[in-house]
Parts: sequence; C-alpha cells; structure tokens
Amino acid sequence: QGVTTETAQEVTNSISANPLKGTDWRLVKFQSMSDAIGTERPDDPSLYTMRLNSDGTVSMRLNCNRANGTWSAKPSSNGSSGNFEFGPLAMTRALCLPPSMDESIAAQAGFIRSYLLKDGRLYLSLMADGGIYTWEPISAESSSAPQKKQ
Repeated sequence: QGVTTETAQEVTNSISANPLKGTDWRLVKFQSMSDAIGTERPDDPSLYTMRLNSDGTVSMRLNCNRANGTWSAKPSSNGSSGNFEFGPLAMTRALCLPPSMDESIAAQAGFIRSYLLKDGRLYLSLMADGGIYTWEPISAESSSAPQKKQ
C-alpha cells in the first residue's frame, strides 16, 4: 500500500505543479525560423483560442473550425518551461475564408515539443527549431462584455 500512496502523492504533486492546467489562451502569432514564412498573425486573434483543461484534454477554436484532443506537459524544476505534447486532434473541416491559420496549426500541433511561460505569455515550440506559437492569456474581463460605468 505504501507504493500506492506514494504514487497517488506523486500524481497530486504533478497536477498541482503544472501551471498550464485549466488555462485559456488566445493566439498572438506564429514565428517561423524560415525567412520564407516569417511571422504570421491571425487577422482576428479572438478566433484562435485554446483551453488546456485540467483533465488533460484540449479544446481549440481555430478560426471557423473546432479541434479537440489531449495534451500533456512535463514541467522542469522551475515550472515555467518543460516538455509539451498534443495528442491527436479531431478537427472540424469547414473551409474558412482566407487568410486562415487553422490548417497549419492543426497540422503542426503534433510537432510541438516544449513550452515556455514568460512575461505572462505561453510559447509553444515546434521540434527542430521549426517555429514558435505565441499565446496570451484570456482573462475573464476580456472574454465578457464590457461593463458600462454609471
């Protein structure tokens, strides 16, 4: 039983130590390491959102499409960086009006290997220096209707 208790404690520690669980993000940009691609920014960042659920599932809005799947992260000792992976994503296949980043995000999600939390932003890096997706947090204030002052 001691092993079971230790394992449960390790699971509890890893859940509480993972700063990404239960967080909501909005895409800022994709920075390719290829000069031919350069920096891509969504026309409307509110159409590109990601929720990293505490149960290890992810739900995304990618322009006119939706994607769902799994994610996992293994934080480093400081917690602000570490390994990151998406599992297979199931995505709707509506044809979004161009320009759209939905297909490239879905295609590249399986190649994301690490994360960095810096200055309140989440940076998801592709393997082999392929590029970096930059996400900003979605606050409760920004996702709700503005309050009118009286």
